[in-house]
Amino acid sequence: MTLDNLSFQDKRALIRVDFNVPMDADYNVTDDTRMRATLPTITKIINEGGKVILMSHRGRPKGTDESLSMKHLVSHLSTLLSKEVKFINECVGEEVVDMTNSLKSGDVLLIENLRFYKEETAGDVSFAQELSKLGDIYINDAFGTAHRAHASTAIIAQFFDKNKCFGYVMSNEIENINKVTGGAKKPFTAIVGGAKVSSKISIILRLMDEVDNLIIGGGMTFTFIKAKGGHVGNSLVEDDKLDLAIDIIQKAKEKGVNLYLPTDSVNADKFDNEAKISNSSIENIPSGYMGLDIGQETAKQFSQVVLDSSTVLWNGPMGVFEMENFSHGTKAVADALSEATQHGTYTLVGGGDSVAAINKYGLADKVSYVSTGGGAMLEYLEGKVLPGIAAILED
Repeated sequence: MTLDNLSFQDKRALIRVDFNVPMDADYNVTDDTRMRATLPTITKIINEGGKVILMSHRGRPKGTDESLSMKHLVSHLSTLLSKEVKFINECVGEEVVDMTNSLKSGDVLLIENLRFYKEETAGDVSFAQELSKLGDIYINDAFGTAHRAHASTAIIAQFFDKNKCFGYVMSNEIENINKVTGGAKKPFTAIVGGAKVSSKISIILRLMDEVDNLIIGGGMTFTFIKAKGGHVGNSLVEDDKLDLAIDIIQKAKEKGVNLYLPTDSVNADKFDNEAKISNSSIENIPSGYMGLDIGQETAKQFSQVVLDSSTVLWNGPMGVFEMENFSHGTKAVADALSEATQHGTYTLVGGGDSVAAINKYGLADKVSYVSTGGGAMLEYLEGKVLPGIAAILED
């Protein structure tokens, strides 16, 4: 169900993309990763004489919000495609339909932010039907929203019968994530970081059935350390998840999974790059200090586990990498992934912060695959059926 199965000559290709990209105060795109990811899909259709109509959301507007208009992306997209991109400040209605019908082969039209209409997130069937009038073929290339049953991602597909498919972003995401679910090459290591255990419980429990090694880093570490009786100072802890942390440690033992927790910590007396810093054992953080990064010994150990693996999934940073003084652990893991990839390890990076880190260190092209869909990737890894994928696969 990919682009390669359909002919686009003189056809209107309605593509759901994920252009929910960050911009500065002057409306300059500050990270165009998601836009660049869709270029192969758009280019393929243009080269085959098709007409491209792009639809996306940006942000979470309550009704029309000029600052979130898709018009601010037109100039940047035109540069990326080396051709003029047309824009209309509407999503549905006769005027939009007429404009799509007047497009010539090779033209590209961007329509307004779908979420200016509450019907989009409500998964409204009538709204989806109105959107469907804009294309002859429907392509879902927005993996980042595949876990949402929105009008443009899941509901719309029913109006296209066989004329629907995945774009290259979607098909690549599915293909690459499938490499770490059910049959990953062993030894398989998952690195799970981030602030809270509660946001990663499902993925941790699901991965326990697959992995040989589970590395825990980031803020969630301290819930485990406190549960084991360690002293974590002012570090972030979910006190209501201490029992869960013990359960996870126990489950890892039962399943023969090597569970790696940090052994040392880089601490600060406040949440600030200029804070007073101390280094300590992870189980003995001084009172008045909070752990903001893994220490050198832990970084070495984690890196060695990565280098000894055949498959690695990385989701979540090791510390507050946005602050230079607490970025060393995350960078060490990123460097280890890059080195392991060169030696033949399959490395998948996913989740907003991990992707931001791998981009920050200029290593995105040094790992096997960087997933563009944080929440969608996690739900897919958890084994959930994603509405945006199911809608394309249904007859």
